[in-house]
Amino acid sequence: MERKYENDYHRNCRRNGVRKIYIYEKIKDDVAVLYHDNYYRDQSDIPLEERRKTNYDHPDAMETELLIRQLMNLKAGKAVDCPVYDYTQHTRSDQVVRVEPKKVILLEGILVLADERLRDLLDIKVYVEADADERILRRIIRDVKERGRDMEGVVEQYLTTVKPMHYLYVEPTRCMADIVINSGKNPVAFTLVKNTIQKILDEAE
Repeated sequence: MERKYENDYHRNCRRNGVRKIYIYEKIKDDVAVLYHDNYYRDQSDIPLEERRKTNYDHPDAMETELLIRQLMNLKAGKAVDCPVYDYTQHTRSDQVVRVEPKKVILLEGILVLADERLRDLLDIKVYVEADADERILRRIIRDVKERGRDMEGVVEQYLTTVKPMHYLYVEPTRCMADIVINSGKNPVAFTLVKNTIQKILDEAE
């Protein structure tokens, strides 16, 4: 499971721009990473066909309470067992990933800033902006290649839940961010984030 987690980490970093903020190999010993997507609620008690109908882009789909507890434990210097979500079965798997406390904690997820409790735990808030065309193309590639879904299902989900939830819950959080990065095309913003991370690492020594 650790090997799979490392592979997922590298893939997520490349997709979400974390690598561009700072070189992962240089800071991996000092940084812990949590993904909000791992905290989708367990749905093992619901038939698979019903799970597929869940609105995964609504904040209620997340067990954010667990994420908050684990984030607070990491900040207190305690290791946590992060859940792992099985996208092919639309429920939480029986696997966990051990995350050790580090000097810097990166929390990634499009709904992170939508929760005031999470915002209050963050020292720096970054909003990565991408236009609608880019978002749907990324989703199609990811869901078809990595999650075994068909094109028709991806498009239907995008139109019925992803797009409306973006405008309802994600885009409004833009004004809550300390830094806005335009889909990885703002080197000045990346430099600011990189310097902030380096300052935290230096102060922690």
